Amino acid sequence: MGIRAIERALDVLAELNQHPVSSIASLHAATRLPKPTLVRILKTLEEKGYVDNDPHLGGYLVTSQVTSLSGGYHSEPMVVEASRPWAIAMTRQHQWPISIALLDQDAIVVRFSTIPDSAISPFHMTVNMRLPILTRGLGLAFFAFSKEDERELILQSLRQSDDPEAVLSRDKDRLAAMIEQVREQGYATRSERAKPTNSNTIAVPIFAGDGRVVASMGLTYFRSAFPNMQSAIDRYVPLLKQASREITTDIERLFKHSNFI
Repeated sequence: MGIRAIERALDVLAELNQHPVSSIASLHAATRLPKPTLVRILKTLEEKGYVDNDPHLGGYLVTSQVTSLSGGYHSEPMVVEASRPWAIAMTRQHQWPISIALLDQDAIVVRFSTIPDSAISPFHMTVNMRLPILTRGLGLAFFAFSKEDERELILQSLRQSDDPEAVLSRDKDRLAAMIEQVREQGYATRSERAKPTNSNTIAVPIFAGDGRVVASMGLTYFRSAFPNMQSAIDRYVPLLKQASREITTDIERLFKHSNFI
């Protein structure tokens, strides 16, 4: 006969590993364990370093420590784990919210945001928000710096979409010019026609040590604060690029610690 307490803890850990972030309510629905029991299990896992309770994401997520148990730890939470302290530090210093986004097939998805730390955020919540790739700073920063074969796979999906913000995927020459511009300047911004029009996002890619793009990082501000967009670019792009480099270093450290390389 198994030990029920251990079975419950493993069930919770397995469920956590299926999602970027989990709430008590979602864990209760998935495991059917009583909420007080879940709280005790999560507190124990947190104390042992396997789980992090992140108020910015509104729930619990696994840490790289789970790789000491198995190979089940995947790259998405590792990227968020490496990016989180840099994003929080930037918002505390400059007030504007920072988002970390990852590719999900034909969209870029916000997986972490410092909106809770920002008193001047244009948005109330963006975590898990799916954004078009070719018209949003976060999407374009990821897309433009991706390998050519990965870009082509993304474009195959976008060309089948009837989303107006995917139209550019069928304009080969214009798209190539846009990719070249973004790669040359090292950052991307939101299309002026993309809503909401009262704000803008400046985004840069985040790389793994082998040069692959694994995420994008963006700062969002009210356009009225910088009527001349170039002044916002001059102020924040160097900071975003530096943070991206530091995050890449931290990602490599986590991979080595987790025996991935």
